Amino acid sequence: MGFLIFILSVIWFFVMYKLYGGWIAKKIFKLDDSRVTPAHELEDGVDYVPTNKWVVWGHHFTSIAGLGPIVGPAIAIMWGWVPAVLWVTLGTVFAGAVHDFGSLVVSMRNKGKSIGELTTRIVGPRAKYLFMAIIFFELWIVIAIFAMIMGILFKMYPQSVFPVWMEIPIAITLSYMVYKKGKNLHTWSWIALILMYVTVFIGVFIPISLPNPVVTWLWILMIYAFIASTLPVETLLQPRDYINSHELLVAMGLIFVGAIAAVIADPAHLNYVAPTFNPTPKGAPPIWPFLFVTIACGAISGFHSLVASGTSSKQINKESDALLVGYGGMISEGILASLVILAVAAGFGALGKGHEAGVAAWTQHYANWASAKGLGAKIGAFVEGSTNMMMYVFGKSKFVHDLLATIMGVFVVSFAGTTLDTATRVQRYIIQEVGDSLKQNWLKNKYVATLVAVASALALALVKPDGTGALILWPLFGTVNQLLAALALLIITVYLVRKRVNPWIAAIPMIFMVIMTAWAMVMNINNYAKSHNGLLLTVGTIVFILMIWLIIEAITVLSRAKKFTEGEMD
Repeated sequence: MGFLIFILSVIWFFVMYKLYGGWIAKKIFKLDDSRVTPAHELEDGVDYVPTNKWVVWGHHFTSIAGLGPIVGPAIAIMWGWVPAVLWVTLGTVFAGAVHDFGSLVVSMRNKGKSIGELTTRIVGPRAKYLFMAIIFFELWIVIAIFAMIMGILFKMYPQSVFPVWMEIPIAITLSYMVYKKGKNLHTWSWIALILMYVTVFIGVFIPISLPNPVVTWLWILMIYAFIASTLPVETLLQPRDYINSHELLVAMGLIFVGAIAAVIADPAHLNYVAPTFNPTPKGAPPIWPFLFVTIACGAISGFHSLVASGTSSKQINKESDALLVGYGGMISEGILASLVILAVAAGFGALGKGHEAGVAAWTQHYANWASAKGLGAKIGAFVEGSTNMMMYVFGKSKFVHDLLATIMGVFVVSFAGTTLDTATRVQRYIIQEVGDSLKQNWLKNKYVATLVAVASALALALVKPDGTGALILWPLFGTVNQLLAALALLIITVYLVRKRVNPWIAAIPMIFMVIMTAWAMVMNINNYAKSHNGLLLTVGTIVFILMIWLIIEAITVLSRAKKFTEGEMD
């Protein structure tokens, strides 16, 4: 049953990519290859670089994915597999992909400006600073959290340390061979991938552990993020993300083959061991509205608009490539989220001990909301479920288990690293744009802006001596992230209204996300007040007020949008 639902979900995604995505590209955004993209118009060899569409897709997909489509479904499965599957399959197609595609196109047609900077042109100057404050706040948390997460993952999977860091010279070599020597991209990307898995095999034998691992890795990763995010995108960002995209395809292929093997071994395997619908898990918030905040990446996530308008729009070679990168990138993430649901909702059954043992293992792992929320539990559920399925193909020895777990560990850490790099680079863009608006030239310097981005995130992480300071604000992240998604959809809606194009493809998901996010934020603020958590209560209230303010600004603009002529904006 579980495997069949996954296959049907994949078919749904491919069909809707061709039909709905193709219709939006042709009839709504009217993609036109005769237009000059920012990558050509502003080519600088650092950020604006015309790039093969599959390389941009690899960068975009691995940047937006990160750990989001893994941890979100791994938690939300507590409400049952039906709500999780429905939100991922419907949300991806009608909300997330439209959000990502729209953010990419609007930025691409406005010189690759970020969604925050675009707010000035589309909504107004007051809204710009409100939007940028929300974006800075989100990226501030993201950079600190993902650096911390990578430290925790290196501690959980020490075998992954060697291959993850060896990916850097492999990626730089790939860049050199393709961009400097003119070698074939596909041939050398597969060579790079093979070398990557050689390092994974070696990593099993040389696990690397550091003293005080989280804090130590925090410092190392922040230094790395500073260097990586100031390099030209084609030097490290693009080739490493392209390798990661291939790594994802391999991981998904292995899990898929493992799922088939598990079903063949015992048709009862990969039946769902998670409940069909469980509206009141022990200790969990209500499914409405928190399902739509918990599963963000994998359905819709505001962070994606920052990637689409921050880095991806500056690399698009021709307008038609935006369909694959924007809409197709989100469809790929929906497939990944569906695979995660299969692993955490049915993979526990692939233990070689029958369906009942799988139900018992799932029930123990998801005993209550608190146990499911822990980072180790989220990632552990995915890695365990995936490894269980793959062992039906490769055997059940300890070495095979360790090797497969390392493959999945490297996959997870690599995606976290991609998000860290991209978030740092996008935060640099935001700081530079603020510096330009305030006429502060020193903030426009890419090294100064990057230092501000990295130093502020490191300071947040080190508020606690163990490097987990960002967790203080983490409870706000889900609602802030979905608020950003709603606001990005609002910007796209205003853009379409001004262009005299049907805006409902963006307006309907925007209204839905505003309602769900506002509902969740009000409930959270009420809980913070009851628990006397002054910090979260204050910050949450401020963010909520900013949201209301921005919505009022946008409604005002929408009311007079038809007065604008099409020539007033691209």
